Amino acid sequence: MTATPDQQLHRPPHPPPHPPPRRPRRGRGKLTSDTRAAYMFMTPALVGFTVFVVYPLIRSAYFSLTQYNGLTTPTFVGLDNFRRMFTTDPSFWPSVRATLLLVVLYVPLSLVIGLLLAVFCNRRIRGVRMVRTLIYLPVVLPVVATITLWKFVFNPQVGLANQVLSWLHLPTSEWLSGSSSAIPSIVIVMLWSVGSTMIIFLAALQAVPTELYDAARIDGAGPRTVFFRITLPLISPIMVLQVVLQLVTALQTFNQPKILSPDGQGGPGFSTRVLMLSIYNHGFPTLGRVAEFGYASAQVWVLFLVIVVVIAATARFSSIWTYSDHAS
Repeated sequence: MTATPDQQLHRPPHPPPHPPPRRPRRGRGKLTSDTRAAYMFMTPALVGFTVFVVYPLIRSAYFSLTQYNGLTTPTFVGLDNFRRMFTTDPSFWPSVRATLLLVVLYVPLSLVIGLLLAVFCNRRIRGVRMVRTLIYLPVVLPVVATITLWKFVFNPQVGLANQVLSWLHLPTSEWLSGSSSAIPSIVIVMLWSVGSTMIIFLAALQAVPTELYDAARIDGAGPRTVFFRITLPLISPIMVLQVVLQLVTALQTFNQPKILSPDGQGGPGFSTRVLMLSIYNHGFPTLGRVAEFGYASAQVWVLFLVIVVVIAATARFSSIWTYSDHAS
């Protein structure tokens, strides 16, 4: 039934369309309470990062281009500090060699020993909690005290290390007094606190789903197959993290060479003078020598760039040998 013209004339008009809902206007310069709270909590960290990281980094970059002893006005010398480092300094390349030897020995050993200890501590056996505590205990002990104790252990004449070798009818060693055995001795001391590495690996192992192990056992897989086909691929991202952490730790090693070397300067010769100790020796010299903050700052920047390159290369190529759920 259609409406007559009269009815059409009395038809109420269509209601106007509803206007689209207006978006809340963002007031310029006005922050919400959540944003203000976030900035408030971040401010102490940002201030500390700026004061203790950014500012010293900028100042060291400036000092690396100057000749500065900490007392007089810095004198701009351009790239002379870097030229001296790579060409005329007799201790720089031995420092690089000692650092690389430390990295080559410490990083693989810490990863392998930490992983093996984690696998052992992940087993459900009686007393495993006590074993975990004993392995992690050296991490919480005072660093200087434990390193000093190791210095007595490695004493070639009366140290416990040579006593044990004598009881086992094995040849003794000069340990820290020998040019070829000094860095391996320092690596042994560093491995003393491998408990921190073990704890991270243990957390990764306990995150692996047990259903995968049960399915592998039903299929007849042996322990070796389970370890290399299930465990290692699933903890490979943690392995990459450990590689980065151990590389940075090895490159920044200072306490052990400083305390364990016979002369405290990285001896005998330059055998234990790693880059961090070389930086310290130039920046804070012994009595009778002038501080070289400019030259030490140049070495700091070389070490900083090396660490950045190592971390970037590890992160760039980590996807090649790490397992990911998105890889398939």
